[in-house]
Amino acid sequence: MPSRIHEFDWPDRAVVGTIGLPGARTFYLQVRAGTQVVSVALEKQQAALLAEKIDEILDQLSTVEGNPFSVPTSTPIELVDNEQLEAVQEQFRTGAMSLGWDPTTAQVVIEAHPITTVDADDNDASLEEDGANETEMLLVRIPVGTARAFAMRTREIVGAGRPTCPLCGYPMDADGHICTLPED
Repeated sequence: MPSRIHEFDWPDRAVVGTIGLPGARTFYLQVRAGTQVVSVALEKQQAALLAEKIDEILDQLSTVEGNPFSVPTSTPIELVDNEQLEAVQEQFRTGAMSLGWDPTTAQVVIEAHPITTVDADDNDASLEEDGANETEMLLVRIPVGTARAFAMRTREIVGAGRPTCPLCGYPMDADGHICTLPED
């Protein structure tokens, strides 16, 4: 069980944003409630998959017969957040993530856990003694409209990187690109 849980129910803001130039960007999941702001670093692929899976959950919910939840099929304009990240103080680098649905509050639930590195020679007893198994976790619950806006923004942020080479499919840098096409 994580020793420190950064928990946000009905946060004021939950977004994915970046710091840096395309090709050297760091992605962050940032959540704010009042004056409490938590930023966790994540990989571009994690951000893309998170957006995709949130949309899948919402799309499934909107097709359920007799669905008691008002799930928007598109992003509510009033929930669009195109602002920059607030001051970033990285809490941890995300390893495992999980995504779920809480029907009691009609919210999408995002969990982010830090990357853990455990030496193969260590055993559980020594971890408990050292306190090395004490970890953090980010737990965020967001309503369906906010979740739809979160997914849209995240897709836009991920897509705003370097253009893809039409020949080899790899990202192209502004200062040039050498295609690495496989030889026939």
